[in-house]
Amino acid sequence: MLQSYYSASESSADTALPPCFDSAELLGQDGLAVITHQGQRYQLRQTKAGKLILTK
Repeated sequence: MLQSYYSASESSADTALPPCFDSAELLGQDGLAVITHQGQRYQLRQTKAGKLILTK
């Protein structure tokens, strides 16, 4: 399950923070996630150097 990593003080009702996810949970063992945006599919993958690449 993906979870937010903001502290309770950061996630108060007064502050509208964007969701924050751990990349290891998002990418899984294969280091790859498919994201859909406005009907298009994108791949988010982790390189051998540990960097993230988003491609269409």
